Amino acid sequence: MLDGDAHAARIAQDGYTILEGAIEPAFVDALAADLARLERELAVVPAHNDFEGRHTLRIYNLLVHGPAWERVPVHAEVLPLVERVLDPGCLVSSLSSIDIGPEETAQPIHADDQLMPIAKPHVATVCNTMWALTDFTEANGATRIIPGSHLRDHSPVYGRHYDSVPAAMPRGSVLVWHGSLWHGGGANRTGDRRVGIAMNYCAGWIRQQENQQLGIPREVVRRFAPRLRELVGYGVYGGLIGHIDKRSPVELLGEAPPSNMIWDYGTGR
Repeated sequence: MLDGDAHAARIAQDGYTILEGAIEPAFVDALAADLARLERELAVVPAHNDFEGRHTLRIYNLLVHGPAWERVPVHAEVLPLVERVLDPGCLVSSLSSIDIGPEETAQPIHADDQLMPIAKPHVATVCNTMWALTDFTEANGATRIIPGSHLRDHSPVYGRHYDSVPAAMPRGSVLVWHGSLWHGGGANRTGDRRVGIAMNYCAGWIRQQENQQLGIPREVVRRFAPRLRELVGYGVYGGLIGHIDKRSPVELLGEAPPSNMIWDYGTGR
């Protein structure tokens, strides 16, 4: 089994790594059951576009849907590796489900950071993860990846064919990748669903994909553990970025302000 250093080195070299069996089976069962409940209760239907899929069910903003989902961003087997790719000031960018049904076609190859107008290759601004709630196989739509593509000086052309390989992994495993890696969901040629959780992170100085501060009611955030509050944006990056009139947004939750604001140390002039 690879250690944290080896997984981080693999992401630096290949753009991705797989944490096999990282999620305890009971937690995988709980997430799968709750996701099935949400799909029924919310009457989720496919989005009917090529990117999200015409036979794929997706639920966004999962942090508003109960305590089980609050355990996902802070999981001890995943978050430390993400912090190595980004840094401890990283943020939750998006937490959503991707339930690929039979007859789904392959998603266009893309990079998760390709909308950002900065030259490539660059330091990681995004680090994303895919949790396997079912086995991921080439036949059922395992995420397709192009190893090493995070080091290229450009992003893929949307809709163009690129040779790729499947990130096959057993249930309970987690695929972790650099946001510049070229990848896409695979085609499902089986009669079963391929179910995953997309737990995506970004650097603390990058805008989140889903607006966590507006999307999650403040009364919900108050019940979050302190680390999760930071991850959804109730903190200040580097003692400066994200402050409100020189105060940490955590004060909006009735919490004591931190003592690590940049002006507390004196910055000179």
